[in-house]
Formats: sequence, C-alpha cells, structure tokens
Amino acid sequence: MSQISTKEEPQWGNPGALGLAAFGLNTILLQVHNIGLIDGSLPLIFGFVWGGIAQIIAGTICGKRGDTFGLTAFTSYGVFWLGLSLSFLLQWTGVVKLDNSGLAWMFVMWGIFTGFMTIATFKMDYLHVIIFSTLTILFFLLAAHFFGGLSAKVVGWEGLLPGAAATYGAAAVVINNKFGREVLPLGKIQK
Repeated sequence: MSQISTKEEPQWGNPGALGLAAFGLNTILLQVHNIGLIDGSLPLIFGFVWGGIAQIIAGTICGKRGDTFGLTAFTSYGVFWLGLSLSFLLQWTGVVKLDNSGLAWMFVMWGIFTGFMTIATFKMDYLHVIIFSTLTILFFLLAAHFFGGLSAKVVGWEGLLPGAAATYGAAAVVINNKFGREVLPLGKIQK
C-alpha cells in the first residue's frame, strides 16, 4: 500500500507589514526630495530595491494566501517603483529622455488605477481608505506638476500623508501581531 503524504504546508506570515513599510517609507523619502530637503538619487535607489522588490515579494505572498487586493496592490506599486526608478536611471545615463507630458499621463493612469483600488478599501478599514484616497490625490497632483501647473513642494507635502499612513499601517500589523491584540487600531469599517 502506498503512503499518501499529508504534510501540511507552512503558513505564510502577513505580508502587509513588509508591503506597507516598503511603500510608506519610500513614498516619504521621495516626498522629502520633492519638498526640497534632500537632493540626488537616493529616493529612487531605495525605491527600486525596497519599494519595488520588497512590494513584489509582499504581493506574491498575498497571492499565495488568496488575497486578490494585496496581490494587485503590492505587486502593482512594486512594479511602479521599479519602473519609475529605472526610468530616471536610464535618463541619468543618457539612454532615454523623459518628457514631462509622458510622466504626467503616466501619473494620470496611476491615479485612475489607485482610484478604483480605493473603492475596494471601503470593504476593509479606515486606514486603507486614508492611504488609497490620499495616494489617488497624490498621483493627480503629480500629473498636474508634470503638466506644468503645480509646484513639486505642494505635491511633496500632500505625498507625506499616504506615506505616513502606510508606515503607521506597517507598524500596526507588526505590533498587533506580536502583542496578539489591537494595540494600534486600523479602524475597522462596520459591515
């Protein structure tokens, strides 16, 4: 008689902390650059590695866990960071020339994507509503900036909101998990 393996697969941890931290802290770093407090390429280098690769890992784990929203959000924003970072790297090396209207339209598309993702957050918690609502606004402000109608400083100050909210979310996932109870609330939406 053959033996059937009943070995149970290991449970994946909650990838939300990794994804939210990678998104939140990289978003803050880039907005500090937009405000004018730092110069250079550091936000995009970290955006490529942590914002890009780490979020794709988090999205992949979400997919493994059956979380369509997490898979779509983290993987998409991870690819966003990879694409944005690579675009500027290629420009700095002289391989391509980025044009403002192209960047503006790219941010319009990301605003549309983030807008419909925001609708789904109304079935989650208030923290996700805040993150995605303020991120939608950020993408449209970035589009306005690259269309030539808005200062990068205005964009930067608003961009601190989704970054800070996502960073808080990452802290809440880690701390709440370790304490086994809600220490940092996410604001559950009543069903």
